[in-house]
Amino acid sequence: MAISAKGAERRKARVRKALKARAFGRPRLSVFRSDKNIYAQIIDDTTGRTLAAASTLEKDVRGSHKNGGNADAAVAVGKLIAERGVKAGVGEVVFDRGAYIYHGRVKALADAAREGGLQF
Repeated sequence: MAISAKGAERRKARVRKALKARAFGRPRLSVFRSDKNIYAQIIDDTTGRTLAAASTLEKDVRGSHKNGGNADAAVAVGKLIAERGVKAGVGEVVFDRGAYIYHGRVKALADAAREGGLQF
């Protein structure tokens, strides 16, 4: 069953509202996934700045994985975003899954980010 764009936007807004209520000033780890790639950003919502970003389009990840749309590539992006986040001085984040369920590539990215040193 396909998800309508309107329903996805409502779900994303609902998730963000809940995150802002319990963020307590922590930055947000936002995930976007397409069919072929996955992207992650650590965003400070108080200043509106991106502190760290990683995706499967980068040479480091793209060279080691032939397909950017699978769980192995998501693990690589999770480790990379955790490394860059810790380097930027971020230890704790809130996880923003957007309109996606916490399953598959999104879960793989989150688990790899936790292993890399981010706490959420």
